[in-house]
Amino acid sequence: MSRPKVALCLAGGGITGAMWQVGALAALGDSYGLEEDAFDVIVGISTGATVAAAVAGGGSVARLYRAILDPVDDYFPLRRRHLLRFDFDEWRRTVVSGLTALREGTGALVSRSQAGTPGPSDLWEQLDRFYDSLPAGLFSLDGYERFLESFFVRRDIPTSFTAMPRALRVVAYDLDSGERVVFGSPGFADVPVSRACAASMAQPLFFSPVRVGRRRFIDGSVGGSGHIDVALAENPDLLVVVNPLVPYEMGSGAAPTTRADGDNVRGQGLMWINDQALRIGSAARLRDALDKAGDKRDRVLVLSPTSRETSLLLKSPASFTHRRAILENAYHSTRDALRSFARERPEVAAFAGWSAR
Repeated sequence: MSRPKVALCLAGGGITGAMWQVGALAALGDSYGLEEDAFDVIVGISTGATVAAAVAGGGSVARLYRAILDPVDDYFPLRRRHLLRFDFDEWRRTVVSGLTALREGTGALVSRSQAGTPGPSDLWEQLDRFYDSLPAGLFSLDGYERFLESFFVRRDIPTSFTAMPRALRVVAYDLDSGERVVFGSPGFADVPVSRACAASMAQPLFFSPVRVGRRRFIDGSVGGSGHIDVALAENPDLLVVVNPLVPYEMGSGAAPTTRADGDNVRGQGLMWINDQALRIGSAARLRDALDKAGDKRDRVLVLSPTSRETSLLLKSPASFTHRRAILENAYHSTRDALRSFARERPEVAAFAGWSAR
């Protein structure tokens, strides 16, 4: 009997979400022997695309796990400067465009003042000129792309989709057309893996869109969570979805905040509200995708932190204590979920050839 075909989807969730995925994958390996070579198709979205590329290229999950735990380990030496690099070209455009809008708006107001007192609508009309002057994003992912390419070369991970030992698919969206593009699929396999990963994690407002050829791309999470249809199209016997992007529960009292009104999301300010909105939308899209899977839904295993556990993912990944807590939580939470899965759906686990260690 041939080996069952197993697919893997790694959704977004930021840096801490990627850490949670590494912990979950380590548990899969220890519990069922699902090492890197056990997956036939791997789909990566946003930060999950980097983990997906490492796994598809033969990188060791156990090695990534140890590297995240050890502050001096240089296996994956990602630093803040690789991500938080201002997009100076975009800011220069913003300054020039803003000054032009200021000059033209001031001239228009002066002209109207000479003809009579300008009203509030005239003022707002001129302020609208600045709307188009805003930058496309605060930071550039060029530095991260170069870091990722260097990491692939140093760790003998292929830098092209066609050279990957396992099928890799990376999802992003064309900014100008809204089209979903699956890098690594026919017609989109000639893009460097590092560029595709950067395009997939170009979160709007935070990162500038990433250019691929003549097209510009943004985060693959904006239109779907997990994009399980991409993996199900390969007709796997089992699909494992690791999705850290779930809504957090403030009522648990575990939120990392020092504000007096820290028992609700509104009291945490704009960024928390935006993050929670993204998580709510992501969870809803994943539920819709699972509903649309029909009979294939029985083949899908979703691994996610609980709403209470998600509070860990909101803490700083720069802290060794927080990194350790995220990895260990993901590991033990996943092992618990796998035991429940094997107990509640033994026929699916047997069909996929899983046997608990």
